[in-house]
Amino acid sequence: MVRYGERISIEDCIRVGKGERVEAAPGARERVERTRERLSRWVEEGRIMYGINTGFGKLASTRIPGDKLEELQENLVLSHASGTGNPLSPELVRMAMFIRLHALSLGYSGTRWEVIKLLEEMLNRGVVPVVPEKGSVGASGDLAPSAHMTLVLIGRGEAFYGNKRMPGKEALEKAGLSPITLEEKEGLALLNGTHFLSAINSYAVHESLKLCDLADVALSVSLDAIEGNLSAFDPRIQELKGIEGQVRTAENVRRVLEGSGVERGKRVQDPYSFRCAPQVHGAVRELVEFAKRNVEKEINAVTDNPLVFEDGVLSGGNFHGELMAFTADILRMALSELASISERRIYILMDPSFTSLSPFLAKESGLNSGFMIPHVLAAALVSENKILSHPCSVDTIPTSGGQEDHVSMGMGGCLTLLRVLENVRTVLAVEFLSGLQALDLAGRTSGGFVEKIRKMVREEIPVMERDREIYKDIEKMKELLEGIWREWENF
Repeated sequence: MVRYGERISIEDCIRVGKGERVEAAPGARERVERTRERLSRWVEEGRIMYGINTGFGKLASTRIPGDKLEELQENLVLSHASGTGNPLSPELVRMAMFIRLHALSLGYSGTRWEVIKLLEEMLNRGVVPVVPEKGSVGASGDLAPSAHMTLVLIGRGEAFYGNKRMPGKEALEKAGLSPITLEEKEGLALLNGTHFLSAINSYAVHESLKLCDLADVALSVSLDAIEGNLSAFDPRIQELKGIEGQVRTAENVRRVLEGSGVERGKRVQDPYSFRCAPQVHGAVRELVEFAKRNVEKEINAVTDNPLVFEDGVLSGGNFHGELMAFTADILRMALSELASISERRIYILMDPSFTSLSPFLAKESGLNSGFMIPHVLAAALVSENKILSHPCSVDTIPTSGGQEDHVSMGMGGCLTLLRVLENVRTVLAVEFLSGLQALDLAGRTSGGFVEKIRKMVREEIPVMERDREIYKDIEKMKELLEGIWREWENF
C-alpha cells in the first residue's frame, strides 16, 4: 500500500503505476475538508476568485453567476479534452493520477474529499482513463491530458478496465463506482498541474538509473571481449576527477571484471569509447541524479491554480512545467550519449584488428554477415537520438489569446524522451549480444559476473553459428535486460 498526503518518492509512483493500491496519510482528509469549508464560505460571501466564479485564461475577467458554477466546471473539462494521438500507457496514467491525488490531498486546492476519494478508488479498482498523448504545451499544466483523465470522473470519456477499453461511465459501473458532479474549483484543480510531465519524468528517471548500470555492465563485457586495458579504471584516476558518477562506473567495471583475467590488456591504451567510459558514463549518471532531485521536488509540489490559503485565494503559476521540460531535455541528451558511446564500442567489436576475430563476428565471414546490420541498427538509433535530443524547452508559442504567452513545451520533450529510452535499450542490447558473441568466438571462458550473464543469455539466445533472423535475438535481449539488472542489483 502506498500513501499519499505525505512525502512521496519516484519509487512510490512506479509502484502505483504497476498496480499497487493507495491510501491517504493521517490528517489528509482533515486538511482537505478544512480548506473546502473555507472556500465554500467565500463563494457564499460573493468574493470574486479566478476560475471559481470567473472564466478561465483570457476570460478571467468574466463573472459567472452562482447558479452556473457547476456548469462552469463541467464545461471546462469538456472543452479542454481535446487531445489526440495514441493513448499514454495505463502505467503512466496511473502514475499521473497518483501525483495529482497527492497534490490535492495537501489541502491547498479546495476540492471536496469525495473527489479525492474517487481518484483513490479508481486507482485501487483498476479504472484507468484513456489519455491521448498529444495536446499539452506544459503551461497551465497538462490541460488536455488532465481533462481526458477527469472526463471519467464525471462519467464521460473512455477508460481501460480489466484490460478492455470502454466508455468511462461503464468502467466506473463495472468497478462499483459512481461518477461525481464537479463543484466550484474542482474541474480546475483536476486540470491544472504538472502531473503528466512529472509521471513521465518519474518513469524516465527510474529507467535511466537502470540503463546507467546496464551500460556499465555492457561496457565490461565489451572490455572483456577485446581484452581491454583496465588501467583507465584505476580508482586513483577517478579520485583525482572527483565526480561521483565516474567513480561509480569505474568501480562497477572493476567488480564485473573481477576474476575475468582482464587487467593490462593487449594495448597500452584503448580508444576513448573504452578508456573514457568512466568520464562519459559518469557524467550521464550525474545528470540522471540531478533529474531525480528535480522530479522528487515536483511530485511533492502543489501545482494547480489558484491556491487556497487561510486568508484568501491566490492566483499564481505553479502549474508551469518549465522545470519538468528542462529535466526531460537533460535526460534525453544524457541518455543519447550513453547510446552514442555504446555504438562506438559495437563498431570496434566488428573490427578484426581489435578482436582478432572474423569481421562482424560472423563465422564464415562473407557467406554470413554476422552482426554487420545490428551495428547499423545501433548507428541509426544513435543518429535518431541526436534529432530527438533537440531541446523542447527553448521553444514557446503563445496560447489562450496571449494570456498564456510563454509555455514550456514539456510534453513534447517528455514524449520524445520515451522514444530515446527505447532506443538506448536497443543499442545496449546490441552491445551485449556483440560482446558475448565475441567472447564465444574467441573461445575464452570469462569469470565473475560476465560469466553469469553469458549463461543467462545463452539459455535464451544461442551463439550465432550462421545468419538467422537476428531481430528476434535483439528483442529477446531487450527482454533480458531487466533480468540482468536485477542480477546486478543482487551481485
